[in-house]
Amino acid sequence: MSDKKFVPVMITPFNLKAKVDLDVVSLLVDFYLAAGVKGFFANCLSSEMFSITEDERLELTQHIVKYVDGKVPIVATGSFGLTIEDKAEFTKKIYDTGVDAVIMITGHFAKVDEGDDLLLANFEKMFQLTGNIPLGMYECPAPYKRIIGTDVFKKLLSADRMVYHKDTSITHENVKAKLDILKETASQLEFYDAHTPNTMFSLQQGAKGMSSISGNFYPEIMVWMTENANDPSKQEQVAWLQSELTRVDPLIHIAYPMSAKYFLQKRGLPVRTISRATAFQLTPEQRKTLDDIHDSFLSWCERLDIKPVTVEKLESHNKEYYLVK
Repeated sequence: MSDKKFVPVMITPFNLKAKVDLDVVSLLVDFYLAAGVKGFFANCLSSEMFSITEDERLELTQHIVKYVDGKVPIVATGSFGLTIEDKAEFTKKIYDTGVDAVIMITGHFAKVDEGDDLLLANFEKMFQLTGNIPLGMYECPAPYKRIIGTDVFKKLLSADRMVYHKDTSITHENVKAKLDILKETASQLEFYDAHTPNTMFSLQQGAKGMSSISGNFYPEIMVWMTENANDPSKQEQVAWLQSELTRVDPLIHIAYPMSAKYFLQKRGLPVRTISRATAFQLTPEQRKTLDDIHDSFLSWCERLDIKPVTVEKLESHNKEYYLVK
């Protein structure tokens, strides 16, 4: 069995009043675990973390930690607040929910027009204010995407506090450069690529795993890829599946996370197409595109002998519940 991991970036289901629906969150956890994921990234951009309150971020993360109950590791974003002191305070709060590491958004440590020296100074301050809390970094597209260069990456690793990196630098050259540094330093940091078209490349270059939005559509497929990308006997299938994933990847990003909520609905989950981050609804054309991708997903499963996770709607004493298997 491969030691590579697929870690989904969790979406947040809302009820009809646009409140976080914790019952559906639990069902989503069951769904991801049944698909074979080996970790969770809670309170992330896919979770609409910028559109929920501080209390909701904590409640959501705590619920996931409690429900997962130690089956797999969990990380969550913690660098919220105006000042570094504020960010450190919230990091402590999110760590107290029981997560394994707290993730720092790289764009939170320097403004777009500020240099790497300030970013490193702010990270150093963060390290000092957060004791021995295990930290990670995330090149999140919001508030703006701050890609970490190799020199900064090396310096951040040298503090020996970073255990997790979610990479969004996209180019093979950037990904390989960071992975080469990791090989040289023997760091404890686990490297996860967010860019689905990089899956085969990153895993074969030494990434610990993938953490991409595609896991909110077909986690079983991403689990298969992480487990088989380095299997010499499966290279033809891996290359074929990579081309399919790359083909549909730009399409699933359109109207995300609404696109994922619609897709999960098609898969039988009671996830409403309600979002705090976006007010619009999917167009008929967008729904048709996602319907076609769902057909593709089923054909991939058939070709690779993957059993898709099924969600059955059951009723007992006039109460709905769901069984994931």
